[in-house]
Amino acid sequence: MNSNISHSFTDTKKHYIILDGLRGVAAVIVVMFHLLETFAGGDHVKQLINHGYLAVDFFFLLSGFVIGYAYDDRWHKMSLKEFFKRRLIRLHPMIIVGMVIGAITFYQQANPMWPGIADVSLLKMLAVMLIGFTLLPVPKSMDIRGWGEMHPLNGPAWSLFFEYIANILYALILRKVSNKVLFLLVLISGGALIHLAVTSSHGDIIGGWSIDSTQLRIGFTRLLYPFLAGLFLSRTVKPGSIKNAFMWSCLILVAILSIPRVGGHDHLWMNGLYDSLSIIFVFPLVVFIGASGQVESKIPSTICKFLGDISYPLYIIHYPLTYVFMAWVANNKVSMAASIPVALTILIGSIILAYICFKLYDVPVRKWLTKRTMARASK
Repeated sequence: MNSNISHSFTDTKKHYIILDGLRGVAAVIVVMFHLLETFAGGDHVKQLINHGYLAVDFFFLLSGFVIGYAYDDRWHKMSLKEFFKRRLIRLHPMIIVGMVIGAITFYQQANPMWPGIADVSLLKMLAVMLIGFTLLPVPKSMDIRGWGEMHPLNGPAWSLFFEYIANILYALILRKVSNKVLFLLVLISGGALIHLAVTSSHGDIIGGWSIDSTQLRIGFTRLLYPFLAGLFLSRTVKPGSIKNAFMWSCLILVAILSIPRVGGHDHLWMNGLYDSLSIIFVFPLVVFIGASGQVESKIPSTICKFLGDISYPLYIIHYPLTYVFMAWVANNKVSMAASIPVALTILIGSIILAYICFKLYDVPVRKWLTKRTMARASK
């Protein structure tokens, strides 16, 4: 998941505050999706807010758009080393916090789904946390949860692993390719996305969090089309002027992520087609609408800024708390209706914690790292 639209060296460019707000909306929906996933029993058709997983693909598309917008015309004054430093400073501090929260809550997550948690040694868990700080996938021998995740302490970190890959691809290759070549890559990756989605054994594109051939294929396929399409969009499409852009783009995004399963158990390919076409056509439209609007009044502007501020911290810290919620439900056999007060507490608490992390940790740490980097460069 990428950073906010604003950058320290792009203040002369338009700040797409609506896109910041949309990222926050998608992050909140991800939290709700994961909380409700507790009651689906592994049946994707029963999942409420059914397509919340597509928020990751929306994040990848936003990332491509933002990276192209912010950096495409800066390479005459910026080295590869500087680019990678900027991206690390923007993304990595919260990755560390997410792993720490995962470690703190790990032993509170024991339940019948993960019976082995209680037997994991503290030393092994801390070793997994330290590896997680680097964002390198843990080896299978250190899968302390048993789900095969590359980051057992904080599952959603898999998408940041692919985000880093996208940044590397952009810096080394994609920034140099022509729009014609980029468009060809968009077409090829779009075809691969459709094929993956309609042939999926689950009728969706869920996956990407494990280091095996199947999951890596899913992860790279989910990354490439939206990131490439976002980059192409930033280079070739000039935003227009759309009234109430935040409202319309927000409504479309919420609808796409919330719609019930398409096709049921009998026609899995239909939902796969829905997934792929949403990513290929609807998400670029949402970004175009969001980039084509203005937020001039104070309240909508404040809302968009707040949502943008919490978007990345919320995404990267919420899942360990969701693990605890899942354990509480499973251990106490709590019904969905009875769990609502606790689920709301987790949702609101995650948002508050995300904002605290943003204000008291993420922003100060990034400022300190930026100043230190600049001081070293000036020597």
